[in-house]
Amino acid sequence: MSILINGSAVALPDDPRVSLLDLLREGLHLAGTKKGCNQGACGACTVLVDGERIVSCLALAVQYDGRQVTTIEGLAEGDALHPLQQAFIDHDGFQCGYCTPGQICSAIGMAAEAKRGVPSHVSADLTADVTLTREELQERMSGNLCRCGAHNGIIDAIRETVAAEMAA
Repeated sequence: MSILINGSAVALPDDPRVSLLDLLREGLHLAGTKKGCNQGACGACTVLVDGERIVSCLALAVQYDGRQVTTIEGLAEGDALHPLQQAFIDHDGFQCGYCTPGQICSAIGMAAEAKRGVPSHVSADLTADVTLTREELQERMSGNLCRCGAHNGIIDAIRETVAAEMAA
């Protein structure tokens, strides 16, 4: 039994009570995924599981046997940053940087949801293709908190990359 984390097979912990977050941080020393509230409310621990965004503090590692987990460390290709990571730098989408890994992973998962046509609370037409307006992005990213106030930079970075990819 193992999990594929950033492309590498990792044995499941012996203790079934270990959260995915603790496995990543304590067991594998992948410090990019942050422990914020540890209650699923802040989004700092957001990772991708088979492309879907989840808060890893509320997930038990054993639940993800055989699944693909991608953390912030798994997004870059060698020394080349993921386009969204670069956009966060270009748009000052981070200040202290604590929430940044969760924001980026969440944005990538959110884009996949929007591509599939999953509506949000502010979607005007539940049957139309999703258009990632500023209002849509703000709603869809509302589960990821930034205490430093970098929200405008975060939304601009997402609009530049993720929303642009959807329009193409």
